[in-house]
Amino acid sequence: MDELFQVTVGEDAGARVVTAVGEVDVSTAPELRERLHEIPEGSIVVVDLSGVTFLDSTGLGVLVAALKRVREGEGEGDLRLVVSRPQVTKVLEVTGLASVFSIFPTLDAALGR
Repeated sequence: MDELFQVTVGEDAGARVVTAVGEVDVSTAPELRERLHEIPEGSIVVVDLSGVTFLDSTGLGVLVAALKRVREGEGEGDLRLVVSRPQVTKVLEVTGLASVFSIFPTLDAALGR
């Protein structure tokens, strides 16, 4: 596992906040997947990618799977992304996923503050 990659999970304003820092790629995406899978279906999840410097297709797959999973539960499950780096924004735009996810420039905006 990449020593520079970190992922933490907390709660804020009634949402589960998953913060990733570093590169999300084939070697680190399994850790992100595991942390996201621990969150119950139907939850409001904010994935803070503002500290992510690289996002590959494996990471995108993890995010899409997590979005589907949280929306499966009863209730108003959703997954929101915090993206502030142009290179991550570009990956989401090129793949068409920018129109699938709710994307916010800051954590406060994603939490509705």
